[in-house]
Amino acid sequence: MRLPRWIAHRGGGALAPENTLAGIRLAARMGFRAVEFDVMLSADDSPFLIHDETLERTTNGRGEVCRTTDRELAALDAGAGERVPSLREAALLCRRLGLRANVEVKPARGLARQTAEVVARQAQTLWGDDPLPPLLSSFSLEALEICRDLAPELPRGVLFETLPDDWPDVVRHLGAVSVHCDATRLSAEQVAAVRRQGLPLCCYTVNAIAQAERLLAWGVSSLFTDRLDLFAADAAA
Repeated sequence: MRLPRWIAHRGGGALAPENTLAGIRLAARMGFRAVEFDVMLSADDSPFLIHDETLERTTNGRGEVCRTTDRELAALDAGAGERVPSLREAALLCRRLGLRANVEVKPARGLARQTAEVVARQAQTLWGDDPLPPLLSSFSLEALEICRDLAPELPRGVLFETLPDDWPDVVRHLGAVSVHCDATRLSAEQVAAVRRQGLPLCCYTVNAIAQAERLLAWGVSSLFTDRLDLFAADAAA
């Protein structure tokens, strides 16, 4: 799978409220060709773009996302007057703007199966036969197994903090097409090992020029960034 070198983290990175439609639009205007966002279920089992299991950090709401209804979520302010968007809204916008979407399946505790089932089925419907299908990624191996079984045609990326010794076995088991890793917990030798397997290696979250140059020199394929302002010219090239 070919991914752009630069991927806007949580929509618009640090330049817009995270996981919002405004962030996605900003990334597109700045020349980014791909955006990453997090998806979690509401109390009504609807997928919404939000990172935390609780509402306090990124919205004016309180409590757990999984105990908040669709109507309540839709009424919240996610920053600068932006709403918490649904997966449907984000998918339609990405398709209209020609953006590749990295949809991180972000289940609340105990909801890996339920979240993966909803996201996989909705992603199938929302993107259909689009030439830029979404990349479904997750730290949850259970969620990725369900995505593999329910939507085998949609590409999957497996997320690690640190690459475990058995990462090739995990990738093969999940049928993953990309490996994602914390940029600060990676060695040049590990990058070379992933490249020998013919897989793209994506690193999060890269917000400094020197760090980006080092990782790209090692052979890292794609970088997630909050600093869209620093890397917009390279992303648009």
